[in-house]
Amino acid sequence: MTAGDEEVWVDDNAGPLVRPYTVTDGRTRPTVELDLLSLVVADGVLPPALDPEHAEALKLCRTPTSVAEVAAHLRLPVAVTKILLADLMDHRAMTRQAAHTAADPTDRALLEKLLDGLQRA
Repeated sequence: MTAGDEEVWVDDNAGPLVRPYTVTDGRTRPTVELDLLSLVVADGVLPPALDPEHAEALKLCRTPTSVAEVAAHLRLPVAVTKILLADLMDHRAMTRQAAHTAADPTDRALLEKLLDGLQRA
């Protein structure tokens, strides 16, 4: 399948096939430390050159959104998503907000209740 002069590889189940290093221009580490629960939000500033993945991430992050959620919506590996989000943060198009947890994530009793609830579902 072609789109103009550009060849597009598509898998019926997976969608467009683009190797992660192509999306990140070969970079393997983000310039900003992010974890799965880091919340990111668009600032409304648009970088000069915007790749489709960057533009989609900005649209997704109109309100604070976790890195994990952005990765799921973009259907990209988390490592790739972190690099894209860090790019946007470097261009001041996005900021990171501290994640607030209501409970201690190391509380054994809480984790056991969570596991019990998941096993019942």
